[in-house]
Parts: sequence; structure tokens; C-alpha cells
Amino acid sequence: MKALFVKYKSVIKFILTFLLVYITLTVGYKFYLQFSDGSQYYPDYFTNLVAKQCEAVLTTFGYNTQVVSHPKEASMKLLVNGNYLARVIEGCNSISVIILFLSFVVAFSGKLKTTLLFIFAGSVLIYTINLFRIVFLAMGLYHYPEYQDVLHTVIFPAIIYGTVFLLWVFWVNRCSKLNQNHA
Repeated sequence: MKALFVKYKSVIKFILTFLLVYITLTVGYKFYLQFSDGSQYYPDYFTNLVAKQCEAVLTTFGYNTQVVSHPKEASMKLLVNGNYLARVIEGCNSISVIILFLSFVVAFSGKLKTTLLFIFAGSVLIYTINLFRIVFLAMGLYHYPEYQDVLHTVIFPAIIYGTVFLLWVFWVNRCSKLNQNHA
């Protein structure tokens, strides 16, 4: 049994580090959501921010866009030309995806400065791609409402998770200690 632990030490270290970081950040985020009162930024600051930024981008693209608080659930209603197209919920703000990304990068950490810069740059990229993902989803729903299911459940999740996967591959192959040990 000891030989297995020695043989797979790096795998065990990765799993434990990933889980520790992921669980810690997820619990912290859940506390944040639980204690967000929603009085100033409904339903929470990050979800509200994403909804307002989507409104601004869609308006820049020439759409008459409005974001309003949903009266019956913790979300923001996204309206284009008066049509209720989508709701922006907590799961749309990319924080959970960024936590997943960050946990993986820390578990495969490289040099401290490189790790921190990659986490920052990757998080900004994920947030930005997520924002445009919602914008293009809204545009797609406006022009092609019959494709709602495939747009929302297949294409646009593939974009955000595909981005995270590509960032992970880049990280492991270029910057992590694993790559430095095999160079």
C-alpha cells in the first residue's frame, strides 16, 4: 500500500490540493451568496454586474435592451425590444467556473508569479467570454427562438467549458511544475 502512495504521490497531491482549494472557495462563495442581501445589487453583486454589462453590450450592438429584477425569483430579466428573452441567474455570472479553473491551476501550480498572473488573466478571459456568451445567446434567442434548447444547453456551455479546458491544457503544457519537471 505504501508503494502505491509513493508511486502516485503527485496524483494524490493534485487531487487533494484541487479538492481543498475547490471546496474552500465554493464554501466561501456560498457564504457570500447567503449573506448578500440583494438590497443594492439584486440578486447579488456579480450576477447584477453581468446582467448590466450584457445590457450595455447589447445596447452597443444596437439592440433596445433592458435588464430588470425578476419579481418572483433571484434573477435579472433580460429584455430586448420589450421581449423577455432570458434570465440572468447566479450560475450565469461565471464565478463557479472561475473557481473550478482556479482550483485546477493551483493544483498544478508553477512559479508563484506565473501562477498568479495566469489565474488573473484566465479569470478575466473566462469572465469576458462568459459575458459575450450571454450576449450572443440573447441575440440568438431574439433572432432564432426555435433554437433555444440547443443554444442554451449545448453550444454556449461548450464555449465556456471549452475555454476552461483549453486554458488548462495550455497551463499544464507550458507553465506548471509538471512541465518544468519533464523539460
